[in-house]
Amino acid sequence: MGLSPGLDFETKLIARPDAPAILEKELRNPRYRPAMIAIGTNTDPYQPIEKKHEIMRGILKVLAKFNHPVGIVTKGMMIERDIDILAPMAAKGLVRVGISITTLDNQTSRAMEPRVPLPARRLQTISRLADAGIPVRVMVSPVVPALTDHELESILTASHIAGAVAASCIVLRLPREVSGLFQDWLADAFPDRAARVMGRVRELHGGKDYDPEFGTRMRGQGKWADLIRQRVQLSTRKLGLARELPPLRTDLFQVPSQVGDQMSLF
Repeated sequence: MGLSPGLDFETKLIARPDAPAILEKELRNPRYRPAMIAIGTNTDPYQPIEKKHEIMRGILKVLAKFNHPVGIVTKGMMIERDIDILAPMAAKGLVRVGISITTLDNQTSRAMEPRVPLPARRLQTISRLADAGIPVRVMVSPVVPALTDHELESILTASHIAGAVAASCIVLRLPREVSGLFQDWLADAFPDRAARVMGRVRELHGGKDYDPEFGTRMRGQGKWADLIRQRVQLSTRKLGLARELPPLRTDLFQVPSQVGDQMSLF
């Protein structure tokens, strides 16, 4: 859209207030077949402006009305506002939530993610969702080599205690212009380990800042990537955290009647 991944990404958002209405129109299409909708895999749906616009809440109301499955990924606590919609959906097997946690250290968290909730607050969100019966996956993401990788087991343990039932892990990826932005930030925030971090990043991605190859770009390759996978497997097995969750239900999908519809005979 002609926007930069730096200042534009941090300061400009494009809101689509009519998204719930468009979604409902699509779901009413006779040719539509239900499949899980994933929200938040690209941009967090609980941006600060969501408090005013309530676009995500409107979308969830539509999905709940149609008994449509949805997976949500966020690092924001605003999702707690929608527990009243999500809990009944979860009881039907229609929703799961992924909460990403990068570090448990407040100083590192503030340096990396200055405008998102601190780690303890995100753990509290996991707890509140879990208490409402909503399945939560903790996403240790991104794992930054030589900076946050030593916290892997601690994050999984704390999330398990909070109520997470599943876990996954994604190593740091630096596509296109993001690489330069990250390296500038790293040199400023952690100058003592910048070279070491980037050395490990390139080791993960075949000697490059980023490898777009599907299947390896999320988990990396080489000895360090293998070690991370082994640690995740050991910790999740020890804690009883699932790697995969049962598929969400699609058989409950039903188009609700609206004014002007022909009533059924049965």
